[in-house]
Amino acid sequence: MASNRHSATLCAAFMLAVMMIFAACRITITMNGSALDYNIYKTVRVAEFPIRAALVYPPLQQTFENELLNYISKNTRLQTTDGPSDLEIEGEITGYNLTPQAVTENGYGSMTRLTISVRVKYVNNKEENKDIDQTFSAYRDFDSSEMLTDVQDQLCEEISKELVELIFNATLGDW
Repeated sequence: MASNRHSATLCAAFMLAVMMIFAACRITITMNGSALDYNIYKTVRVAEFPIRAALVYPPLQQTFENELLNYISKNTRLQTTDGPSDLEIEGEITGYNLTPQAVTENGYGSMTRLTISVRVKYVNNKEENKDIDQTFSAYRDFDSSEMLTDVQDQLCEEISKELVELIFNATLGDW
């Protein structure tokens, strides 16, 4: 009977030790790629991104800003604010360019490339060495037989999504 008590005590002690080990270990996995420590970073301010390009498509500003805010909201736990914040993202849309890409045998362009460039200034108010001032560009090609006005909204959405991912990875994702 003493042997059973001794075995039960050993088993209880072993279980307690295992539970303490698991309680002491903290495994953190993020599926979105964000490398933020939410004990330090709580807020982000995203300023407007005015269009400063020679060619202007006014809906682009709102499309890009909405995509950026939505992506941050979905992939971080940061609160967006208009006032002082731990992190700041601001910039401007500096390029909206159309260039012919492929030329047919009669000298006409068969494909056109829409390229959008965005200059981003990222300020980390907790760690100065993490600040970024960089230009990001992305593009999509479309058939020259299509009118730009017919494909412009879709292209701007696709390009904005790619730009936002590039910007996120370089700033909040800390790649």
